[in-house]
Amino acid sequence: MRNSRLLLRSGLTLAAAAALPTWLAGPSAAVTGISVSTTGTTVSVVTSACTQSGGSWGNASLLNSGQTAFAQGRQAALAGTTVSQSAAWSGVSPGTYTVVVVCSNGGTAGTQSVIVSSAPSVPAPPTTSNTNPNTTRTAAPARGVAGGLGGAARDYGPLTLGVGAALVGTGVIATGWYLRKRSKPHRL
Repeated sequence: MRNSRLLLRSGLTLAAAAALPTWLAGPSAAVTGISVSTTGTTVSVVTSACTQSGGSWGNASLLNSGQTAFAQGRQAALAGTTVSQSAAWSGVSPGTYTVVVVCSNGGTAGTQSVIVSSAPSVPAPPTTSNTNPNTTRTAAPARGVAGGLGGAARDYGPLTLGVGAALVGTGVIATGWYLRKRSKPHRL
């Protein structure tokens, strides 16, 4: 009886621990189905959330900080295949922008902010210290890492999070089953 209570408590603790990351992720983890990147003054967006309807995948809009509606931004038509659709804007001036993708069926595939920095100039050669000609000094980066709460490198959608939660749940159930089998006395 004591072993079964202990097992029940440990099983509940394991289940709570397994559910915690999913609960913490909440609705914000499945916010977007788009991936936005910048290279110099070019902003590009990639998605796999849209389906083709009437010969069109949909449109993407690049909104500056003063714009709030999709129609106000620089629009670009999505192009691609059933696996991946993309759009790009070149000659974007430095600043913070919001990229919004609307599929041809009218649904929003996602919204994501992006920071465009000035175009990289030709790097200056490192300066040599006068006291020691074997050492060089280089300037520190102009801005830090644009990190976030997890997923800073890539934004995962609800399907990926659901599969991960299912794998964690399966692991919890298998651990509980194993511990239950181990706690029973062996009968010959």
